[in-house]
Amino acid sequence: MSKKNKAADLIKVKQSSVHGKGVFAIVDIPKKTKIIEYTGERISWDVALDRHPHDPKQPNHTFYFGLDDGSVIDAKFGGNAAMWVNHSCAPNCKAIEEDVGKKSRVFLYSKKNIKAGEELFYDYGLEVEGKLTKKLKKDYECRCGSKNCRGTMLAV
Repeated sequence: MSKKNKAADLIKVKQSSVHGKGVFAIVDIPKKTKIIEYTGERISWDVALDRHPHDPKQPNHTFYFGLDDGSVIDAKFGGNAAMWVNHSCAPNCKAIEEDVGKKSRVFLYSKKNIKAGEELFYDYGLEVEGKLTKKLKKDYECRCGSKNCRGTMLAV
């Protein structure tokens, strides 16, 4: 597969059996392929907290991606298909923050060979302040169904 393929050549968004929308391979994707950049408006955590929640009916569902420099990508504004990649405790993709020029960007890479038709997943490893209570873990419940599912999208 050529390294110059665009995300539209590799993936499509459709209904997921795991949660809402998901992203699926439309062709076989080899291991270590850069699939798509996670795009959106770059904002501070203060702005992200002011915007939260995006949907009051789903207060723990956002399109935020926290960056090492303390800023946030909010894919609700200017995002692309990457915002629909679901979480799994046994992911087939990995989100990697890379320095490109003077700013960092996030790309999703395949961790293994992915067959056409497979849904793409990465481990969100969400971090929240405070003690990890049963209620908090339930609020961020994982639905991946993998053999070693830890039951939450939170980093534990």
